[in-house]
Amino acid sequence: MSKLFAVAALSVASALVAPQPSARHATKLNVDPIGAVLAGGVLAGGAGLLLAEDNRVIDDKAEVEKYFNGETGFGRWQKIYSESDDVNNVQLDIREGHAETVAKVLEWADAEGRTLCDLGCGCGDLAIPMAKKGAKVEASDISAAMVSEATERAAAAGVTASFETSDMENVNGAYDTVSCIDVMIHYPTDKMVGLVDKLASLSTDTIYVSFAPKTPQLALLKKVGSLFPGPSKATRAYLHKEEDVTAALAKNGFKVKRSHLTSRSFYFSLALEAVKA
Repeated sequence: MSKLFAVAALSVASALVAPQPSARHATKLNVDPIGAVLAGGVLAGGAGLLLAEDNRVIDDKAEVEKYFNGETGFGRWQKIYSESDDVNNVQLDIREGHAETVAKVLEWADAEGRTLCDLGCGCGDLAIPMAKKGAKVEASDISAAMVSEATERAAAAGVTASFETSDMENVNGAYDTVSCIDVMIHYPTDKMVGLVDKLASLSTDTIYVSFAPKTPQLALLKKVGSLFPGPSKATRAYLHKEEDVTAALAKNGFKVKRSHLTSRSFYFSLALEAVKA
């Protein structure tokens, strides 16, 4: 595909599919014309996620583990989830969007004296500040490299938190609060439902979860983005319907109390706070 055709395609599609929030989500969208169309593909070229839909049989968990333990995947995301200046505009936008989602959860969450299980903790972006606020934190991630980074960051911050490398399926216990931030993007709907089941089995009180919302507009953006291949695509990315996530929570006795949509040029994430009904 020629550069001229690619730019033309981006420009036309962006004019047609700039996403709009539902009435429930009053957050103002910050979408630039080209970035909107790339929202599906930028995660591929800029952050390392494969968005193209195909018929391959893929072990999503194995792909995620391999990618985030590898030098390319870990290096890219460790840099995004840091204060490094060595990031491009796409990565910076994703960093700021993710930080907004985490900040909203921190604003909502009670911490002092509570127990927290943070699944898919990454570099500890949520776990460490929750520990600073007085929560007793146990966190896990499928990536040993991420867990090592989170442990180092917690020590540097002078906070006590437990980090371990583990599949979510192998995490057990009972916690006041369970969180899973920006993880569902790696798993299809059926596995998303199983993940919510797991969160609910661990939580006695509150669940915080965020995911890329599946709307007709964003689904089209994702499809358009898949047409522009990048050299660093490594794992698939999945959008989820809000009603599917809330239904999975309700099935387990949790009711959504409030929500927040973070919407930037290259990052879209819907955070939910769900409480035991």
